[in-house]
Amino acid sequence: MRTELASEPGDPARPNEDFASVGLPASGQGGALVVLDGVTPPRSGTGCLHSVPWFTARLGGALTELTVSLPDVPLTDALARAITRTADTHRETCDLSHPRTPQATVVMARWSAAAVEYLVLSDSALLVESTDGTITPCLDDRLSNLPRASLATDALIDAHIRNKEGGFFTAAADPSVAQRAVTGVLPRAEVRALAALTDGAARWVEKFREGSWGDCFALVRKEGARALVERVRALETADAQERTYLGRSKTHDDATVVYAEM
Repeated sequence: MRTELASEPGDPARPNEDFASVGLPASGQGGALVVLDGVTPPRSGTGCLHSVPWFTARLGGALTELTVSLPDVPLTDALARAITRTADTHRETCDLSHPRTPQATVVMARWSAAAVEYLVLSDSALLVESTDGTITPCLDDRLSNLPRASLATDALIDAHIRNKEGGFFTAAADPSVAQRAVTGVLPRAEVRALAALTDGAARWVEKFREGSWGDCFALVRKEGARALVERVRALETADAQERTYLGRSKTHDDATVVYAEM
């Protein structure tokens, strides 16, 4: 098995809000990956004493442990348990009902000799390569399909669409959100490799239109996870002044890629 991980903050002066891990059970059978993209908080605050990196480290750590140590627990249940465990660590000190309480997008995958399970919540991506070379993106596209007018301000987003029916969902403090995730199970014999990307890395496809998801996967396979991040950084820098590509609120974003070849 070959695994590779690259993660880089959008701004070297700010902590990276992404989390990534690959877990390989001691039995040597199967494995799991977890990728979180922490939601950058507004200047008006989150009702929480803790930072987004604090949150993603705890949620990601819990997910890594649960996916590896409890292989028979469905990924939705693992996510619900991890959200509850993380919420319990600061329930007494923070307002977890605040719409901007620390939260994150989620990609999880777990494989065994029999199956590959996956879960995607919000706008990070999981790419699956089949044994015939076909690349299938597993996406939660609810956010990208919302009318642009509904995303005009943070106040509108928080009041009407963040973690609300008809909007989009992230992992925050409510474990029931796990049931909103996009999930699936594939025969292990039909999967050759996986790549998980936060939206900062997925910009290569989604914002800059440099190629298809298949082209993106081929780049990671051939040149490595770090190469994709470097390509994105070069595109962001070249477009920093003009902001030609719509939908890019930051010049640079945290970018994370995890690749697992089985």
